[in-house]
Amino acid sequence: MSNKNSKRAIGMKRFFRIFFSRGWVTKICFGIIAAFVFIAIFAPVLTQYTPYEQNLRYILANPSSEHLLGCDNIGRDTLTRLLFGARVSLITGLLSSIWAAVLGTSIGLIAGYVGGWLNSFVMRFTDAMIAIPPIIFTMVLSTMVTGNLMGISLVIGVSIIPSYIRMVNGLVISLRENDYVTASNLIGQKQLVIMFRHLLPNCLASLIVTFTMNVGTAIMLESTLSYLGVGIIPPTPAWGVMVSEGYKYLFNQPLVAILPGICIMLVVIAFNVVGDALRDALDPRLRGKL
Repeated sequence: MSNKNSKRAIGMKRFFRIFFSRGWVTKICFGIIAAFVFIAIFAPVLTQYTPYEQNLRYILANPSSEHLLGCDNIGRDTLTRLLFGARVSLITGLLSSIWAAVLGTSIGLIAGYVGGWLNSFVMRFTDAMIAIPPIIFTMVLSTMVTGNLMGISLVIGVSIIPSYIRMVNGLVISLRENDYVTASNLIGQKQLVIMFRHLLPNCLASLIVTFTMNVGTAIMLESTLSYLGVGIIPPTPAWGVMVSEGYKYLFNQPLVAILPGICIMLVVIAFNVVGDALRDALDPRLRGKL
């Protein structure tokens, strides 16, 4: 037991050493994600206002002691809407990435293991989905759902499913010829057991990296859809909605539009950098080198 614990501790130390090997950039981006997660969870505690509360006396008000970042065009507190907007963006990004990962991984796993006409059909369909620009694809699908969190998460999830299918499919095709898969077939194990107990665990490292990067992609897509008016429906405090409503007042109160744009940029960059760091940390070729 002590040997197992010591090996596990050494493995964790190696993981974090490689993960943070990019220096202060990874640490800052990891801190940004942690900060926004904290804000999303404790948003109601961090502000005395609600994101829907209006005060017509403070229309486009400048920052003050009462409203630290000013107010928007109908007197709502900008800081409060930013805090609650973090919750909307992160929930949308996580929900869409989770269900896309579950469905895309299952399809790619089964198609890659079975092979034949099923694999050809799935991959040609996936290629067709990839050929369509994600923003156009999501805009078309968003017209078929209501503009709530679940509906938009479903739409965005559909657009990022191909990344999971293609990645898992390629891994499974290379893994299914290994000796342990052949041995499992010879002793009569069920095909589903082989796929989900033996093949899937070998895809987890790549899945974690893809999932992390797709969270940032999903947040960007949600913000773009909301900005264009086909995403989250106002007055829900989504960052894309705030940019859409605030860009008209850039010269009167620029913070209303600039601040949510900065939040979107920081979160997307942070998830991409952390995804790159995870890819390095989970790469077996780097073990023992850093």
